[in-house]
Amino acid sequence: MKGKEVKKILVTGAGGYIGSVLTQHLLERGYAVTAFDRFFFGQETLKQVSGNPLLTIVRKDIRDIEPVDFEGIYAVCDLAALSNDPSGDLDPNLTLGINHAGRLRVAQAAKRAGVARYVLSSSCSVYGHSDNDDPVREAGPKRPLTTYARANLGAEDEILPLADAGFCATAVRNATVFGLSPRMRFDLVVNLMTLHAVERGKITIMGGGRQWRPLVHVQDVARAFTTMIEAPAERISGEVFNIGRENAQVISIAYIVRETLPFPLQIEIAPDDPDRRNYNVSFDKAKQQLGFEAEYSIADGVREIYEALKMGVVENTLKTSTVQWYRNLLDAQKLVEAVNLNGRLL
Repeated sequence: MKGKEVKKILVTGAGGYIGSVLTQHLLERGYAVTAFDRFFFGQETLKQVSGNPLLTIVRKDIRDIEPVDFEGIYAVCDLAALSNDPSGDLDPNLTLGINHAGRLRVAQAAKRAGVARYVLSSSCSVYGHSDNDDPVREAGPKRPLTTYARANLGAEDEILPLADAGFCATAVRNATVFGLSPRMRFDLVVNLMTLHAVERGKITIMGGGRQWRPLVHVQDVARAFTTMIEAPAERISGEVFNIGRENAQVISIAYIVRETLPFPLQIEIAPDDPDRRNYNVSFDKAKQQLGFEAEYSIADGVREIYEALKMGVVENTLKTSTVQWYRNLLDAQKLVEAVNLNGRLL
């Protein structure tokens, strides 16, 4: 962007699994980034870009966001949310308050402030359970099975109608994400299988493993957001796009992990699984309308995670399990409230 005005992008949830990767990606492309986050997982998730002069870090909750927060902002990438499906069911009211009402607040405030573009990070989980194995397109039936999925769909339904000649609003429905991130997660299927393979030499598959999952690398998700920022507005405004590379049954993912890793690995199949999600998703719309195609395969993600674990670049901690970390925060809040008296803990 040399010789041109530097466009400013506000990324909510910038310290998260996708957000930390997207923030680095945007900075590398020459955008100025306002990293807007509560930082549930700590601000160190942005340490790899902390010295960049184009980066501004704002520690704030999207439920408190106001139009003044968007001064000089060209586009918003709205990723702030309690994710994923299991996390959303920890406290349904909290999930709806952040993932639906909170993101609607972001979009409305951005529009009032004169922001040109808004991109909502939604999820293919809105499809819930398909009747057959045919890939579901964006206009296909939505059957959200979890609070997280319902909140995403509700946000879509209220935000996309805000689109008009001066406000380009778009939603991307991400497939199940995998791959390395500064805010690493080991509660996502490819990442978890790779971790268990390394730590235990065994992968356990729940529910028979015949459930379909759409999959996408976190770097490809970052590229998808950039595509929405840079695409002609008339091609994306008011539209929703499925973002992913491939669909695979859970058992097939396990076999790919086994074939990719350089050591023997046992696969164990358990019959029961309370997770009823099962959907096969089409990614043709993004390719046909925008020329976007995801690049990284499941095997690519497995190899990079294995190398990172082997070299000690990442490790399995409390913070790498989203549900457990949220549960810890909620338990800590209850403990503080129970012992707090007249504003004193001690």
